[in-house]
This record gives sequence, C-alpha cells and structure tokens, in this order.
Amino acid sequence: MSLLMILDYAGIAVFAATGALAASRKELDLIGFLFFAAVTGLGGGTVRDIILGRTPVFWVLDPTYILICVVTGVVVYLTAHRVEWRYRLLIWLDAVGLAAYSVLGAAKGLAATGSPTIAIITGALTAAFGGILRDLLANEPSVLLRSEIYITASIAGAAAFTAAQALGFPQYVSSGVGVLVAFALRGGAIHYGWTLPRYKSRPGRPADEAIKGRTKD
Repeated sequence: MSLLMILDYAGIAVFAATGALAASRKELDLIGFLFFAAVTGLGGGTVRDIILGRTPVFWVLDPTYILICVVTGVVVYLTAHRVEWRYRLLIWLDAVGLAAYSVLGAAKGLAATGSPTIAIITGALTAAFGGILRDLLANEPSVLLRSEIYITASIAGAAAFTAAQALGFPQYVSSGVGVLVAFALRGGAIHYGWTLPRYKSRPGRPADEAIKGRTKD
C-alpha cells in the first residue's frame, strides 16, 4: 500500500469521525451518524475529482471508502458517549484530517495537471470542503468564519508538499513535510489561538463626495 493511499484512507477515517462526532453533539440516530460521516469523509475528495474531471469519483470506483465511513460512523455511535470532551476531540481530529488531505489533494492535483497552482488549490479544497459541509449540516459556526487559522494551514501544507516535489525530494519526504506544516499551523491555531490580521472597517465617504471625487476635510 502506497503512502498516498495510507493518507487517503486515514484522512477519510478521521474526517468521517469528525462528522460522526458532530452528529453525536446533535444527538442524532445511527443513520444520522452514517450520513454525517459519509458527507464529511467523502465531500472534499468528491468536489476535487469533479473539478479535475475524474469521473466516476473515487468512492464509486473503490467502495472501500464508503465502508470506512460506515465503520467509523458505527464505532463513534457506540463510543461517543464515553468521551466528555467531544468537541475538543472533534477539532483535533479535524486538524489531523486537514493535514493528511492537504497533501493527498495536492498530490492528486499535481498528478492530474502538473500545475503547482492547481495542486495547492486542490489540496486546500480537499482538506477543507468536508469540514465546511459538516458544519453547515450541523448548524455549527463554519470553519470559514472562525477567527483562528484553518484554510491557511491547508494551503501551507499543500504548498510545502508541492515545493518539496518540485525540488526533487522523494514522495514520502514531501508528504511528511506537507503534513507537518499543515498540522503545526492548525495545531498552533487551536492551542495558541493563532489568527491572521483581520480587516478593520473604516467609515466610507459620503456618496455625493465619492461621485464628485472630492476628499473630506
């Protein structure tokens, strides 16, 4: 089994677990757990494959991915009640999945197009989209609207992997570098509250002055 396949299966399982944990916070039934696990685990990769024109998408070609989501959903359904700090577990598992999928998505984008730019985009999209869907379905604050670093971590991990590949490093080294960069940034954001500078609104010019091109005294 190749390193990328291991990352693929691990990313699916971890993201599926975060989806199932979100279902536990909403006290859903088993079908709800399975649905959340599948949507979160498969969502990012599905969008990536559609954008890259790789159809049928990966889980249609290999139903193992669906089975991983089902097993993960069942396990979380049976054990989630034993975990009192479920939200903290969810965000740390999400960080692990984000790191793995940033590299995997970048690798698939690079293999399909040969473009470093597309590789970084597909890496970030693969890593982030499942979590976005999970939060929307669970009516939780979206990862896109949280103040701490999230998308930036996936972009950095995908970029680090792509750069290492361009420099000729073996794939296992490039993958390790990408995973470490993404996880370090996201983990630091969780633990230390790292954020990017936020936009600060300023009063706009009155409409009549803007139209006439005059400046305020």
